[in-house]
Amino acid sequence: MFYDLSQAILEWAEGTVWAGYLSPLRVFQYITFRSAGAAITALLLSLWLGPRVIDWLKRLKFGQHYADRAEAAGGLTSRVLSKKGTPTMGGILIVVVIDLTALLWARWNALVLLTLLSMVVLAALGFYDDYVKITKQSGRGTASHVKLWVQSALALFIGVYLWWLPDTRDLVSDIMVPFYKYPVLQDVFVVGLLLTMATIVGSSNAVNLTDGLDGLAIGCTLVVGMVFVIMTYVAGNAVAARYLQIPHVPGAGELTVFCSALVGAGLGFLWFNCHPAQMFMGDTGSLALGGVLGIIAVLIHQPLVLVIAGGVFVAEAGSVMAQTLYFRYTRRRTGTGRRLFLMAPLHHHFEKKGWYESQVVTRFYILGVLCGVVALVNLKLR
Repeated sequence: MFYDLSQAILEWAEGTVWAGYLSPLRVFQYITFRSAGAAITALLLSLWLGPRVIDWLKRLKFGQHYADRAEAAGGLTSRVLSKKGTPTMGGILIVVVIDLTALLWARWNALVLLTLLSMVVLAALGFYDDYVKITKQSGRGTASHVKLWVQSALALFIGVYLWWLPDTRDLVSDIMVPFYKYPVLQDVFVVGLLLTMATIVGSSNAVNLTDGLDGLAIGCTLVVGMVFVIMTYVAGNAVAARYLQIPHVPGAGELTVFCSALVGAGLGFLWFNCHPAQMFMGDTGSLALGGVLGIIAVLIHQPLVLVIAGGVFVAEAGSVMAQTLYFRYTRRRTGTGRRLFLMAPLHHHFEKKGWYESQVVTRFYILGVLCGVVALVNLKLR
């Protein structure tokens, strides 16, 4: 909105005495300026709205008044504070701030609007899941298959929509892999569609599984968000994309503004979510943020780079799948199910080993930064 407004003012002032005075408005043409503005706006909005959202959630009694799965399982000798009573659904703050900020600072195009609308859909799904958990006070929300069907339907729509448009068809039909400059497969719509769906659905659920400790999910999301600030800018810049020999996606530069808003909103939320958390993002935030990361990876034609940048999310989701498969396998073979980890997802395994919550979170941050660096190295080593 700011871009369109500034350009309208400049056009009106052209040829008048006001043209010289209003010429500084040309700065709104630069994605870097608008990205910085989006990050600052989102951060300030989050810090201002945060206490109000916390009070609002408390008045509605939208809090976690049940023991989480880790506490219910027992054995967390390092956990001093219980998480009972902490307001959840804090993801509303993140989603609202990102949407408002992106609409203000970004130039609206199909990629931006698709990302914003998808985030709202996933946030609504997460909100319903959180609401069911709160009303039942059992920690069990919407059935897993229901969430999976909604996520898959959204991912299918995105994949088909991108393939249907001639300008974005290559994002689905051509397969790019990290550290290689050319598509490894071309004109493979079915394979590309399956990869698109797997990226979006997998990322949404992986962030959801990571959201189990104060500040863990949002901190790791911030790292990936900062990686995507760089990658979206490069993908949207024809000169930079040609130099680095990566796919150029017209309009992707505006996703830099969105990613900057995500980083700003995430930092603001982390202010209230760091240990001991004043509120949780809940599925409202984790499903939406995870899905958005997957969507952005698809829109810049780098879906598999997310596996590297989001290495912590991959490890968390992988630990759950490995735990489940190994338990079923050993139960079928021996009659008694065995576990690979003390508890899954992976962060609870380290809690069970006696690590303090803040230790787990900080060390996972370090691993997340290392994964982000490797993902950025992919831009040059091709």
